[in-house]
Amino acid sequence: MATATMLAVAAAALTLPATTAHAASTAPLAPRITLAAPYTECLADDCRKAGGPGVAATFTFAPNEADSEIVAYQYILSSDPTWSSVAGETATVTRIPQEAGLYRLKVRAVDGTGWPGQSAYLDFMVASGEGAIGRWHFDEADGAALDSGTVEGKTRHHATLTGGATRDERGRRGVRTHDSEGVPLPSPATDRGLSLDGSTGHAATSGPVVNTRESYTLSAWVRPDTLGSTDRTVLAQDGGFRLSYDAAEGAWTLLTSAPGTTDHRTLVAEQPATPKAWTHLAATYDAPADVARLYVNGRLQAVDTAPGTGATDGPLQFGRALSNESPAEYTDYFDGSIDEVAVWQRALIDKEIADEARLMLGDGRNAVESVGAWSADGASGPVLTDTASGYGHELALSGGAALNGDNLELDGVNGAATADGPLLDGAGSFTVNTDVTLDGAAVSTWDVGRAGQVFARRTADGSTWGLWYEAAPMRTVFDPETFEEKLVPVGYWHFGRMNADGTYDAVVSDEAARTDVPVELTGVYDAQDGTIELYVGNRRNGGALTVANAPGPGEFTVGATTDGDTRTRHLPARINDIRVWAGAAGSSQQVLEMTAD
Repeated sequence: MATATMLAVAAAALTLPATTAHAASTAPLAPRITLAAPYTECLADDCRKAGGPGVAATFTFAPNEADSEIVAYQYILSSDPTWSSVAGETATVTRIPQEAGLYRLKVRAVDGTGWPGQSAYLDFMVASGEGAIGRWHFDEADGAALDSGTVEGKTRHHATLTGGATRDERGRRGVRTHDSEGVPLPSPATDRGLSLDGSTGHAATSGPVVNTRESYTLSAWVRPDTLGSTDRTVLAQDGGFRLSYDAAEGAWTLLTSAPGTTDHRTLVAEQPATPKAWTHLAATYDAPADVARLYVNGRLQAVDTAPGTGATDGPLQFGRALSNESPAEYTDYFDGSIDEVAVWQRALIDKEIADEARLMLGDGRNAVESVGAWSADGASGPVLTDTASGYGHELALSGGAALNGDNLELDGVNGAATADGPLLDGAGSFTVNTDVTLDGAAVSTWDVGRAGQVFARRTADGSTWGLWYEAAPMRTVFDPETFEEKLVPVGYWHFGRMNADGTYDAVVSDEAARTDVPVELTGVYDAQDGTIELYVGNRRNGGALTVANAPGPGEFTVGATTDGDTRTRHLPARINDIRVWAGAAGSSQQVLEMTAD
């Protein structure tokens, strides 16, 4: 966390409650604070970084030498939302920083009367955790995948592509317009990723990368073309670990094993794996605690004890693993894309895993990859094909849906268009955008509460996320032509999750929806924060709303949603462009850049 941000949080959090007013002559004096290693107190001319995210900071509180009968302490760290208390004449407490940066601790002693006294302060600086010992972007034009790990003095482990392993222009970082500092690039750069054929394609280093006797973390973005009945390996180091899809479970798994033995543990993700959609996978092994953890899209999915692992001398494999039946053969070849792989020689904490899953680029931007882009301009026929993103998904038109000029026209009766794939992992971050011209005459007859879906996605529990229009009570306005008041229909845009019982959690537009004119709508779901945002035009409406996670493959439908096997909530409208990205836009500025024509 930046120093300025930390100090701002500290100033807001450390405001004294009104209940602490007490006569200065009798209140306890400022207590003494001792900070244990590895951290040290910041002095006026010396503020050293130490520790790191996840490394505990331990403090001991003792009375001021002039005080007696101290029975407790109240304290607050600048990252804490509220004050805490601990009993005792002396006391020791521990806090675990979640981010690097400057922290301030404020402490006051409490005497036998129950009144807190004067405050003592202590500042300390948390260092950034040790960087990745290996990182592979797969964005080279050809040759080996270069290791760009940030730990100095470590051997570079470049990975050789073999068999049906190629690079394509469907990398998870998408089209990059700015560098890591937020400076615009001279021209946009299309990211590349590793594409594997599911039979021979893989990449491998020449030797081991991870010391499996110590703590470690694995991280990768995956997009499987097929799943089904075949196991698929994402990352494996011979004899040490395997991060993969388990066909029997239908989910992502982590297997850790002790070399030379059959002793192993398998962690299974709670949610099913989604084919043809970008998903972030991460796993950690905490050696001191002997505990492994599995994460999907930045969220913890499984945790279990793991066998003590010894040293493994096999290379790091991308897209395959050694066979259990024949240790000299490889199997479980991955079919699809793997990108943005990284490994650390430490166990990252939850916050760091979430940041990896967010794929932050800096300056308020997150990496987003276009996975669907449909324009009706010049198109005709019963199918609208995505010719822009590189994924080639088709929208099949049905009922009263037709392509007319530069629009997809929806009759509001039975018209809809459905994609030929899930497009997105419902538990992952995404951004959606479209231009809608709502038929004012059609919606003017709607009863209050009736809704029409711009687009929606079914999920495993029978509910959907989506963007829709909903009719509200009529409103009285002044008609400048007749000089009389009249009732006009009113409705609002919603973006959120429709629950199986008919209720919903959604952000609602600030103003009534305009009809018969094009309106640009953008929805953003941040899976790591569990929040949604709605933009009308270029302006965010309302605030970020927390919603439940909604995993499952689900179909992407334009102009309607599905209730069981029945299409419902049809929308009378004309739609021009429909755009879908894997990844959440990180700021209003990024939304503006992504949606600019």
